[in-house]
Amino acid sequence: MSTSIPYGRQSIDESDIAAVTRVLHSDWLTQGPAIPAFEAALAARCEAKYAVAVSNATSALHIACTAAGLGPGDLLWTTPNTFVASANCARYCGADVDFVDIDRNTWCLDANALERKLVEAERSGRLPKVVIPVAFAGRSADMHAIKRLADRFDFLVIEDASHAVGARYCGRPVGCGDHAHMTVFSFHPVKIVTTGEGGAVLTNDATLHERLRSLRSHGITRDVSRMESESDGPWYYEMTELGYNYRMTDLQAALGLSQLDRLDTFLSRRRALAARYAVLLEGLPLVLPEYDVLDESAWHLYVVRLKLDAIRFTHRDVFERMRQAGIGVNLHYIPVHLQPYYRRLGFRPGQFPESEQYYREAISLPMYAALSDDAQARVADTLKAALR
Repeated sequence: MSTSIPYGRQSIDESDIAAVTRVLHSDWLTQGPAIPAFEAALAARCEAKYAVAVSNATSALHIACTAAGLGPGDLLWTTPNTFVASANCARYCGADVDFVDIDRNTWCLDANALERKLVEAERSGRLPKVVIPVAFAGRSADMHAIKRLADRFDFLVIEDASHAVGARYCGRPVGCGDHAHMTVFSFHPVKIVTTGEGGAVLTNDATLHERLRSLRSHGITRDVSRMESESDGPWYYEMTELGYNYRMTDLQAALGLSQLDRLDTFLSRRRALAARYAVLLEGLPLVLPEYDVLDESAWHLYVVRLKLDAIRFTHRDVFERMRQAGIGVNLHYIPVHLQPYYRRLGFRPGQFPESEQYYREAISLPMYAALSDDAQARVADTLKAALR
């Protein structure tokens, strides 16, 4: 049966279409004024000094790691419970990767496990240069504790907040830079706001900002103050480092700017849906997301965990029964260290037991701003039936 209720989808209205159409009628389809306008609006929303918009969040992670100076011989740590890009960005730089298990309650990187691992790494002389905590499902990890550890053990923090545009942590916007040197957002269609594809890096560091801008566009500058030779004329530019073509188009930026105008509406609806799921699913053999972060999370995902010892079906049984009933459940995520590429690097099952147990139990239910109350009730009723 085809899926009739997806796990996530974009919300596009006439104002978005008009914003993109205006760009199509303008002189600039790329490298024009819509990009700095989007960056300024995003930085202002997150109370950060700088935002650098790029083609997707994977490229954002890559240039963030490069700007951090990550390279061969260096080490990056992240969580196994994430999309592979959170680890792959280190490999793009030639660096090594290791993982820190998740907290059994929050499903984010466990700050206590991180501290234990750092103490051991200090003894062996192999500390990470970068740690990437992931704001899983729209909620930050224990960033206060992670920042304290970064100061103690001298590593850079890049928060992968791909799920968390509009979220707050300790009363402040995710991306403000209080606890991370750089923050990465995603604007994929299933995220909180979309640019089609797209991403951004936010920072308060002027040096990092300039390096990020250079890296996203071939390492090329037209700024005379940054050139190594005298300019030959108004056409002149210099490639001062090896960069990439990670630019966002003005079409994407215009869509993103329009979507940011409705961010509070999107967040309000997602939070209402999360609160309603907690009521609709009460009493079922499930572990529900922690409710006390309702006002802080952006609720990109609504993940439940099956209490497998209390039901007669397997994890796969329940998943497939939901899909067969037209409910587009998904699973976020397969632990990264179990992927074949990372197994070939020496990782193996059993190394990160909390992440592996989470994977055996987790199901992502439909969660998006346009999900109607009736559709959500159908999701809940179908899950109840799938568990019987």
